[in-house]
Amino acid sequence: MILLLMIAVGCASRSQWVTLRATPRNPLAESIRSVHPRGPQASDRTQQLLRRYDLVGELDGDRSALVARLAGLATTDSLHEHQYAMSELAYLGAKRAEGRRRTLAVELYGTSLLHAYEYLFDPADGVACNPYDPQFRGACDLYNQSLEGLLRLVQEEGDLRPGDRRTIQTTNHTCSFDVELKSTGWHAEDLNNFLFVSDYEVNGLRNHYHTYGLGVPLIAVRQAHGDGDVAEQFYPNNLCFPLTAFLRIDRDTQPDQPGIQVAERDKPRAPRFVLELHDPLDRQTLAIGAKQAPLETDLSTPLAYFLNQPEFQEKDISTLGLLRPDELKAVQGLYMLEPYDPNKMPVVMVHGLWSSPATWMEMFNDLRSEPLVRQHYQFWFYLYPTGQPFWESAAQFRGDLADMRRRLDPDHRLPALDQTVLVGHSMGGLVSKLQTVDSGDQFWRTNTDQPFAELDADPDVREALAESYFFRPSPSVRRVVTIGTPHRGSDFANGFTRWVSAKLIDAPMQMLNGQRQLFARNGDYFRPNSSLAIRTSVDSLDPKSPWLPVLASADPGPWVDYHNIVGRVPENTFQGFLTREGDGIVAIESARLDGQSRLKSQVVVPADHLSVHRHPQSILEVRRILFEQVADLQSPTFGLHEAVASGQAADGAVSTASAETPLPQ
Repeated sequence: MILLLMIAVGCASRSQWVTLRATPRNPLAESIRSVHPRGPQASDRTQQLLRRYDLVGELDGDRSALVARLAGLATTDSLHEHQYAMSELAYLGAKRAEGRRRTLAVELYGTSLLHAYEYLFDPADGVACNPYDPQFRGACDLYNQSLEGLLRLVQEEGDLRPGDRRTIQTTNHTCSFDVELKSTGWHAEDLNNFLFVSDYEVNGLRNHYHTYGLGVPLIAVRQAHGDGDVAEQFYPNNLCFPLTAFLRIDRDTQPDQPGIQVAERDKPRAPRFVLELHDPLDRQTLAIGAKQAPLETDLSTPLAYFLNQPEFQEKDISTLGLLRPDELKAVQGLYMLEPYDPNKMPVVMVHGLWSSPATWMEMFNDLRSEPLVRQHYQFWFYLYPTGQPFWESAAQFRGDLADMRRRLDPDHRLPALDQTVLVGHSMGGLVSKLQTVDSGDQFWRTNTDQPFAELDADPDVREALAESYFFRPSPSVRRVVTIGTPHRGSDFANGFTRWVSAKLIDAPMQMLNGQRQLFARNGDYFRPNSSLAIRTSVDSLDPKSPWLPVLASADPGPWVDYHNIVGRVPENTFQGFLTREGDGIVAIESARLDGQSRLKSQVVVPADHLSVHRHPQSILEVRRILFEQVADLQSPTFGLHEAVASGQAADGAVSTASAETPLPQ
């Protein structure tokens, strides 16, 4: 039965987020006829150009010499056609030479890059590219694949890092290139090494966000470093992030001379290469001379690769947090998967029972694909032990949020951090909602009518109780989105499942010792049904839990807005037939927030409890809420930034809350 409990309540895990391809993805595979008894063959248009000059017989000879012959035959009118053919022929020669003659392969990849770049950007020919010609996209693919092939070979000499300088040989020149990182958030010391996106296939994410343009998408593996960066402690080990490699070519040519033959007109000097590593979260286009070119980017594969590491397997860390809460303390806390940006508003995602931050990756992947979201928001994730009562987790979350704010913004000068959005699934919604209400003495009264000051307890026990039962709404949280949350408990937390959970879940020792001390030293001070007797999260979600009605009626901060998403299993499904109206775990009357003060929106989506936060309609609703907040901030009548700076809430009410809440005496 407890296995059924875990299957029902816990979030589904995935065995493989990403898998290694047998061969790297290559968009040129079809055009160059890679599946051929004699190896990759030139495209039909390139072969036609060679037939025109009676050069087909030289395809099996010296590729560098053939490329030079075509260069000498090019005219202004035929330049683009020749450049494409030269790039393609050099690329095919490099592919054939890779396994046998590495030096030649490097030379031909560099030559292919030069001619593809000139096809796309050469300002000297005076003839514009035809972007409707399939050959134009072919030139982009040749540029990208030649760059990837070159980088693979250069990396064999050692990992490329920002600040490095390497030298390569092309057909006509010896060229050096510098490596530069172009990112507003990541720094040179962050980059340990990189892998190629084309080597991997995403399996664990429903949507794969890959944009098309120029450059080679990479999986950058981050290395930890102790340089005093205040955000360093919030990055998980071996964090991966997306980069796109782009080779900028500065070819300084002599002044144009009249004539027909290109070889006679241009006397190119050795070009200067700069390998730029761009962060696609910062930019999607590049300025190249007078032109704008889109970057080829991939946001999903680096995320999937990161999640595929054994230490981030959701089922393991989720079970640990449920059954052994004490053992999760070492890794509990807030995590960032992107560089910290003091000017972006945080979206903090809080998982539910028997779950972990990995449960949010579908939503994170989809939301991050939106340029407006990337521009204004940064995503943080909260990991906490889910075996303990939800109010204990809320107290820890409150402390972790305050600690992060003290570290990132000790003087409270960053208004973006005062626009935090919390998104909680299932029990995580209760943990999130508890950050926004004023406790007064109402939560303490779930234990006793006696004053807290009369409690007989050691100082550390009193302090822990005060943190859990007495608090003020966080002035930094602007909105809370609850998804599939049991606001009035769940009937699944019945007598039998609570009994089994009590047998399997090891309650934190500090909590158990504190309970024993309190009941031993305070006699009849507590009621028989005191919430202090609740030891597990399953107990705390019982519809009869004394905390739930108090939380439902607690006053939120006047600056807080609530949004609620409810799951409902379609009645025409097998699961809908077996369960009462709701998502299969939380009844719809428990999941709804009807009559809640500050409720701004409430939607019902056709999904069960395990998938409601992954459902496309839920993700679209969260996106709408984030857009709404941006629109509110940009409204000329809203004046929120000024209000935050002066400590005044958006609707005119003055907030008296602070990040530091004095403990009751």
